[in-house]
Amino acid sequence: MTAPDFPLRTAVLASGGGSNLQAIIDYLDGLGPARAAQVVLIASDRAESGALTKARAQHIEGAVIGAPADGAALVTLLESHRIGLVVLAGYLKFVPHEVTRRWAGRIINIHPSLLPKFGGAGMYGRRVHQAVIAAGETESGATVHHVNEEFDRGEIIARERVRVEQGDSPDSLAARVLAAEHTLYPRTVQELAVKLSNTSHSA
Repeated sequence: MTAPDFPLRTAVLASGGGSNLQAIIDYLDGLGPARAAQVVLIASDRAESGALTKARAQHIEGAVIGAPADGAALVTLLESHRIGLVVLAGYLKFVPHEVTRRWAGRIINIHPSLLPKFGGAGMYGRRVHQAVIAAGETESGATVHHVNEEFDRGEIIARERVRVEQGDSPDSLAARVLAAEHTLYPRTVQELAVKLSNTSHSA
């Protein structure tokens, strides 16, 4: 991979409403010239996703991933935008091996539990919080990790812990974990982009 642009050209892949996406954009915008990453592409497997609505509203290029399992097509899309960092924000499809290998160390995800607990295929959204409560856990949280060829098994980058309160429902716990995600993920994106940029410049 050639030396990346600065700020690092970043793609966000999302399937849903894009609340983490918005948190990342707002945080990076707030840093002004100090930001180390800039979202230049928002891609979704759902043409009607809120993430693509946000892309249009903020004049960021959006794209529909028509065949999520087609790794070559996704690589072509990302390369055509000179993407240096890939951020998954509520993206529910398996990322093909061609992508995780091509952007190894440069593709990250956030998961709504303290991995390695309550991760893996099928563990997303409300299911995670239901499982946490059913297991009698006293804390949960959010985990940012590198993405590799297994669901939620990549190296952990950062965590934010959230207490499970007595009487919590999956929805009440989810709301607090999501609030933690909205502070943890943008900060981690910035910190990783700084690290990647420094590494490439010193290489």
